[in-house]
Amino acid sequence: MPFATGSRPETSGGGDRFVSIAPVRLLRSVVVLSAAYDLLLGAALLFAPGTVGAWFGVPPPATPIHANLNGLFAAAIGVGYLVVLPRLDRSRWYLWLMGPGLKGAGAALFVLDFLLRGSPAAFLVFAAGDGSLAVLTWVALRRTRPDG
Repeated sequence: MPFATGSRPETSGGGDRFVSIAPVRLLRSVVVLSAAYDLLLGAALLFAPGTVGAWFGVPPPATPIHANLNGLFAAAIGVGYLVVLPRLDRSRWYLWLMGPGLKGAGAALFVLDFLLRGSPAAFLVFAAGDGSLAVLTWVALRRTRPDG
């Protein structure tokens, strides 16, 4: 069967469904961006937690292991994005969980912490980053959903 111009067959749902290449490129780009974001944040928290704190106007962590564990967590999520990158059609669950799920919840927590506990306004940078990636992932996943 010839492929429609600008589309590719969608293999995850069976049948003769086609997904436009542009949304697939968007999804792939969001996954690469999310991986880079999490890997860079993870490395910074693992290897330079005091520097990260200084960038945001907070003292170094009293117990650096907490920052290191957060860095390990972020780096593991970034690696997860790289693992699922070759088979996005089979890895949508991971993208839903880590994008709109985790990053969306993380953005909400940063905003709530700022409003309710007075965390530094600079922490809202994380809310903006996580929130933006959550929305971008949601849009990309919706545009590439197998049921059209």
